[in-house]
Amino acid sequence: MVDPWQIRPLGRTVLRVTTLGFGAASIGGLYSSVDESDAVDVARHAYELGIRYFDVAPMYGYGNSERRLGRALVERPRDTFVLSTKVGRLLRADAPPDPGQAHDGQNDYYYKGVPPVNPMFDFSRDAILRSVDESLERLGLDRIDILYLHDPDDHWEQAIDEAYPALHDLRAQGVVGAIGAGMNQAEMLTRFAREGEFDVFLCAGRYTILDQTAIRELLPVCVERGVAIVIGGVMNSGLLANPVVGARFNYLPADEATVARAQRLKATCERFDVPLRAAAMQFPFAHPAVASVLAGVRTREHLDDAAAMLQVPLPAELWEELRSEGLIVPNAPTPVVAPPS
Repeated sequence: MVDPWQIRPLGRTVLRVTTLGFGAASIGGLYSSVDESDAVDVARHAYELGIRYFDVAPMYGYGNSERRLGRALVERPRDTFVLSTKVGRLLRADAPPDPGQAHDGQNDYYYKGVPPVNPMFDFSRDAILRSVDESLERLGLDRIDILYLHDPDDHWEQAIDEAYPALHDLRAQGVVGAIGAGMNQAEMLTRFAREGEFDVFLCAGRYTILDQTAIRELLPVCVERGVAIVIGGVMNSGLLANPVVGARFNYLPADEATVARAQRLKATCERFDVPLRAAAMQFPFAHPAVASVLAGVRTREHLDDAAAMLQVPLPAELWEELRSEGLIVPNAPTPVVAPPS
């Protein structure tokens, strides 16, 4: 069991986040459009439940997520929550569409119901500063607590040579409290950890009960350097919520082998009368680098379910069985089951 509302330190920073965070990609219309009032309502519900860490990005809904999250939080005391957003993409009406960012290769657009703008990668210093100003305007809030470089996969040199110094200066000036990078891979995050002075990384999909890539190098390096980890994509784009043929993994339709592995995970959990979702939500917290897991949801019901899954008691034998079946790598720590009182 994990307390969703526990306040945890974010690495070596002064910031404190809740165990369960709110990821705002879905309320921007990820995969299907979301009504504006419904999106704001879900984010408000997150605060009412006790969530005090909210993550967003300009890319999410092409600005819609920032606007909607800002509307939900603007009346809340600013010192009661931590907010992160991202830089590296500017939203411009005159930018040409980029199929690699816009859709999954099958002309199925990731975000629906978006404004008439397109995202364009730019990790220059000027773009970083403009992006911060534009995010603050969309959010309608007075500050950003955590600033992440967003998906610099193909932009390493500009990200480390121009964007990172800009983030470093913003932190030194007190404009932001912490800096990091958010990616769907672990390898470049490891490189950032070794070559820069970062506070936190948002690692999406690479440290889950299905995919433990990040434990090879990233997580040990982060423990060594005191860098916190926020886990996104804990359901691996929905596959762990419902492991069926046609489900998504890493934003794309999952291949047969990945679906089969997810189904093995589900079958093992069911032998212990445990929902796969509960094991998926709780697994990352056993690692000392992990500070928070984001729930990327679009409805109140899904958010309530995420909180409930963290509180499901899981037997130690479940983790032993998953490890013996080769579904969890040998060196991955698993949740410690508290002895009966």
